Amino acid sequence: MKKKLPLREKIFQFVNGLVFAILGLTMLLPFINLLAKSLSSETAVLAGRVGLWPVGFQTGTYRYVLTEPQFIRSFCNSVLITICGSAIAMILTCMVAYPLSRGWLKGRKFFILIFVFVMLFNGGMVPTYLLINGLHMLNTYWALILPPAFSVYNMILLKNFFEELPESVEESARLDGAGNMDILFRIVLPMSLPAIATIGLFYAVGFWNNYMGGVMYITDPGYKPLQQYLYELVTETQRLQEDMITGDLNLDRDAINMVPDAIRAATIMLSSVPIMLVYPFLQKYFVKGLVVGSVKG
Repeated sequence: MKKKLPLREKIFQFVNGLVFAILGLTMLLPFINLLAKSLSSETAVLAGRVGLWPVGFQTGTYRYVLTEPQFIRSFCNSVLITICGSAIAMILTCMVAYPLSRGWLKGRKFFILIFVFVMLFNGGMVPTYLLINGLHMLNTYWALILPPAFSVYNMILLKNFFEELPESVEESARLDGAGNMDILFRIVLPMSLPAIATIGLFYAVGFWNNYMGGVMYITDPGYKPLQQYLYELVTETQRLQEDMITGDLNLDRDAINMVPDAIRAATIMLSSVPIMLVYPFLQKYFVKGLVVGSVKG
């Protein structure tokens, strides 16, 4: 039988739920407005009559965006960068976090101090660019993968989670002749799925939303990530307007019935789909991993 909550506790829960509902709607409304604008007619968008529901429903903007060669190329680039970058980042983070979480590592405190110092005081934008240029990685995928492939903050979170795991399991494995690599990949990582999923999602979102990397290191259209393409689309509406005026589009003008604002909205919506599809599969681990590293510092 459930214990009856006191009145002040019920009031607190109601107010708490109301505040979170308002915050959730505040974050969701701009997204809904973009979706409505991407599905609305040209006249409705130009007149500013689009709110939270499409006016003059049409899908021509999505057909145009999905047939735009540069969008497809940039989308594929971002998918490749996100998958490869997240995999490399997780391998590096796990390989560093595990030994730093164990007392048998000589100079452990010194190494942790170095990592924290680097996290607080990095080289800066210009030295980083000179390094990437000196390594001949400009206009390559590696320029977008390697610089953000290791986060000291994520490593510290994972290290703290590893420290909370029972050491008795590792001691039993060592008695059976297991080495450090066997313990890490066969015992520690399977026991750390919530933390791995959480940190992996952090990395994936970071790689997918990486905008500065493309602006700084990429000029070749063949290597541009999706976020760089979105920036150019938002700032270069004149090209789209000229295409509409001259009819330099591959689709029927009457079927398209679109304006640059609607195209930008459709592009942003399509760029958000991959992350929204990934999250449900990681949700059960992500919720458990939200407290990763919160016990030990």
